Amino acid sequence: MRMKWYRAFTFLFTSVATGLAAAFLVLLLRPDLAGQPVQPTAKPVLLERSGGPVSYADAVQRSAPSVVNVFAVKITRQKPHPLFDDPLFKRFFGDQANRPKFKRENSLGSGVIVDNNGYILTNNHVIEGASEIQVVLDDGRSLPARIVGSDPETDIAVLQAAGDKLPVATLGVSDQMQVGDVVMAIGNPFGVGQTVTMGIVSATGRDQLGITDFENFIQTDAAINPGNSGGALINALGDVVGINTAIFSKSGGSHGIGFAIPIQLAKEVMTQIVEHGRVIRGWLGITGQDLTPALAESLGIDLRQGILVSGVLEEGPADKAGLKPGDLIVEIDRQAITGSQQMLNMIAGKPPGSPLTIGVLRDGTEQRMIAIIGERPSINGR
Repeated sequence: MRMKWYRAFTFLFTSVATGLAAAFLVLLLRPDLAGQPVQPTAKPVLLERSGGPVSYADAVQRSAPSVVNVFAVKITRQKPHPLFDDPLFKRFFGDQANRPKFKRENSLGSGVIVDNNGYILTNNHVIEGASEIQVVLDDGRSLPARIVGSDPETDIAVLQAAGDKLPVATLGVSDQMQVGDVVMAIGNPFGVGQTVTMGIVSATGRDQLGITDFENFIQTDAAINPGNSGGALINALGDVVGINTAIFSKSGGSHGIGFAIPIQLAKEVMTQIVEHGRVIRGWLGITGQDLTPALAESLGIDLRQGILVSGVLEEGPADKAGLKPGDLIVEIDRQAITGSQQMLNMIAGKPPGSPLTIGVLRDGTEQRMIAIIGERPSINGR
């Protein structure tokens, strides 16, 4: 009797265990049969070839045709060797060897077509002193170009090429560039043909570098080599956001620190050059320097932000307004002054003939003066 009950219990236990195992497998493999929601299988993320991290081919193809190679011919006069001035040398060879000799030099750079009228933005140092200029397009066309005007204080020059159906670049908004944005430099380094280098924006608003008088550079680690000057700095969409202008290097090669002029500034300069033949800027007629702790201590004045006036041009706008050496300029048009570059840009941005309110600290007392802005001369001045 016991044997019969044992066998029945064993059979029942085995059946239940088998059923539970089968149910577990069904829930594991086919949860939909048990009414459980099925989680969709994650599909692999496929990056488009030209959509970002994989490739920037679309951006380059969009902007590269508007970047040209600039070939400038310069005629320079060679300085004769001092030996030719020796009386003994002249006695035997006469003045033939002392006649001036001229040398033909070729310089290479890049430029960007920015207008349907054939206007090209490039650097002033690329075409300075050139007697003949040719631009070569991406499609192989070689066109003569003339210098419309240049601005050494920003290192911008405007050329105009004679040609039809020129590819015009799409200009971006450089004021919106941020550290970390992907950028590419397009140009013709070392004369090897058009090249593209990629990097990121490592700083914006760089100034006090001693490259130009008016500085507001985009700093990038995209390689900018000799010959890239005047070429395009583009964003990931192919919009031109800057004009490549300089590198920080002791050897002449790219070390990962390059500088580009923001396209907003370049456009403003180009507009004035096209309309007036030159860039018209405001001018006050003073020299000065930032007030430092050491300078404040030596003068016995409290340290604060401002520009200490060290010189005033006689009969200049500042002189007529009553400014004197030793004055500390603390405000321009009721805006606090934080540095000499800021003040220079504020004054230069005022049209000649317009009034300017200057807040100064003199003998411990603050006072305001009104100056009538003059036109900045071509020589360096403030």
